[in-house]
Amino acid sequence: MKVLLLVNGSASSVTARTRVLVRKALSREHDVTVAETSRRGHASRLAQGAAAANTDMVVVLGGDGTVNEAANGLVGTHCALAALPGGSTNVFARTLHTPDDPVEAIAVVLEAVRQGSIRRIGLPSVNGRYFLFHAGLGFDAAVVEQVEKRSSFKRYIGHPLFIWAGFATWFRHYDRSRPRMSFELADGSVVDDIYLAIVLNTNPYTYLGSKPLSVDPEATIDSPLSALGVKTMKLTPMMRLVTQLIKGDGSVSTNPSVTYHPALLDLTVTGHGPFPYQVDGDHLGDTEELVFQWRPDRLSLVVPMQSLRSPATQAVRQQ
Repeated sequence: MKVLLLVNGSASSVTARTRVLVRKALSREHDVTVAETSRRGHASRLAQGAAAANTDMVVVLGGDGTVNEAANGLVGTHCALAALPGGSTNVFARTLHTPDDPVEAIAVVLEAVRQGSIRRIGLPSVNGRYFLFHAGLGFDAAVVEQVEKRSSFKRYIGHPLFIWAGFATWFRHYDRSRPRMSFELADGSVVDDIYLAIVLNTNPYTYLGSKPLSVDPEATIDSPLSALGVKTMKLTPMMRLVTQLIKGDGSVSTNPSVTYHPALLDLTVTGHGPFPYQVDGDHLGDTEELVFQWRPDRLSLVVPMQSLRSPATQAVRQQ
C-alpha cells in the first residue's frame, strides 16, 4: 500500500524516537512517505493532497485535533484513515481500543490492515466541518479555550492542566448565571434554556486520566448523533452529573437536569447571543448558531481487530 505518515511533532506524546519506530514498522510492509504538520489546518490539506495522489492510507501520529483535520481532508475519498495516539488525551484512538503507546498501536493498525479491517463509516458535521467523536458547546468549550491558551504546558502537565482549566473556567471565565442556547430538533420542536451542551458521535465523551466519561454507552462509531443539554449550572446538580459521567452506566440520560436526544440525523443549536464551541478538542471560537448533520458512508477507517470485538463497536462489525 501507498501510505502517508502524517506527524504532528508538537503533539504532547510525539518524540523523535516514536516517529522513527513508527516509520520503520510501516516501511517493512508499505511504501511510506512522511509529512509533518506546521500549522493549524495543515493536516487537512496534506491528507487531501495524499488522497488526490492515490495514496491508500493516511496514518496520523498526533492528537485528536490532527486526526480530525486529516479526516476532514479524506471525507468522500477512499483513502483510509488510521489514528495513532500522540496527544494528551487521544479520545478517538482510545474509542477504537487502540493501545495508548503509539509503537504498540502501529502493530495493531498493521494487523488490522492485513486482515482487511477497513470500514466505511458515517460522520457528523457542524456548520460543514466534520468531526469524529464530539462537539462541546458553552462551558465545555470555554475549558478547552483555557487549555489551548496554555498549550505549551500540555506536554509536561497533561491531564492536571484540564482539571485546573475546569476550575478556573468555573470560577473566572464563564457566565454560569443564565442559559446560553436552545435545541431545534428535526420535527420542529424546540428545547430552550440550555446552559451547556455536548453532541456526540460515539462514546465516551472524553477521558479523565484513564477513566472514561460516558454519556451514552449505546453510542457507537457508526451511530447517529446524541445530544445532551444541561439545564442548570448550580453546583449540586453539576456534581451529580459529573458523578454519573464517571460511573458510566447510562444514567446521565435520566438526570432531571439534562435534556437528552439520541439517534439524531439533524440538530440546530441557536444561541441567546454568542457562545463558545469546540470540535474534537479544538476550540473554534464563538458563534450564535450551529447546524449539525449526520450522514452515512463518509470515511474509510482502519478499525483495530480488538475494537471489532468490543461491545462499543458492534455496529461496525455488523456492516
